[in-house]
Amino acid sequence: MRIGILGLGRIGAFHAETLSELDAVDSLVVADPAADAARTAADLFGAEVAASPQALLAAGVDGVVVAAATDAHPELIVAAVEAGVPVFCEKPVARTMTEGVDVLKAVAGHDVPVQIGFNRRFDAAYAAARAAVRAGELGKLHTVRSTTLDPAPPPPAYVAASGGIFRDCSVHDFDIIRWVTGREVTEVYAVGGNRGASYIREAGDADTTGAVLTLDDGTIAVVSNSRHNGRGHDVRMELHGFDDSVAVGLEDRLPLRSVEPGATFPAGTPHDFFMDRFAAAYRAELGAFTEVVAGTRTSPCTIEDALEAGWIAEACTLSLREHRPVTVAEVRRG
Repeated sequence: MRIGILGLGRIGAFHAETLSELDAVDSLVVADPAADAARTAADLFGAEVAASPQALLAAGVDGVVVAAATDAHPELIVAAVEAGVPVFCEKPVARTMTEGVDVLKAVAGHDVPVQIGFNRRFDAAYAAARAAVRAGELGKLHTVRSTTLDPAPPPPAYVAASGGIFRDCSVHDFDIIRWVTGREVTEVYAVGGNRGASYIREAGDADTTGAVLTLDDGTIAVVSNSRHNGRGHDVRMELHGFDDSVAVGLEDRLPLRSVEPGATFPAGTPHDFFMDRFAAAYRAELGAFTEVVAGTRTSPCTIEDALEAGWIAEACTLSLREHRPVTVAEVRRG
């Protein structure tokens, strides 16, 4: 199949490399406002360069991957759907939830699949945890812990445009909690602090946060996030039930140092970058998209899924600002 890529920044170039290695993909067409980025991708992966998103969609592509800046996501998703081209778009759907709801309304009625990029759904350990929950191996759940700790904060310009740590970072935890447990979040209580980069505080954001989520069956989920984790990129999940408990991320590259006498675990080099931690998941995610394009599977992460995680982020943002519990129903609109 012939796949188009819109946006050749860090993640777009990474996707171009991944797609070029998939057996299902015969050729790539790329477009980026920065002509040098598009030409570099073309040289590296044998891709054709399109002059614009419109030209790319008219170039006979079977599917399109949107890895452009967040502001461009709504227009590019809608353009691809209206052109009848299946689309994969990195999260978020849009900068704001209002815009995201508008995108959902704009594509309603079109029989064109849209897949939003939440790569943890394609990580083998998260998938195994989900299977264990769905099979009843843990019994009734009572506690979930989900962690995303970055080794260093993104640059000031990114932070200023990110929408805040809950919308940018924690949203991955919110999505994976929903996906693994099969439950919905009803209420949140969030706290946050700033003990690191001053520009994060100046942007009105927090660099470290904690959130307690109440799920619709009474399970309690605790989410921890930080932009400053000196030992590496730490992404984990624990699920505790009445019969058993499982963990995602307890492997030798876990960026955590045990001080138990005689302990040698973890013994590997800590993960220091999200693309390293989830390289296999990204490949599986785009492999799934080729199946969506081929019509052999439905979208594994829809716009509706992405918006559900977004509402949780909205509730946490409000909770942090107003220092109170917030229900997801309170912030939901559209």
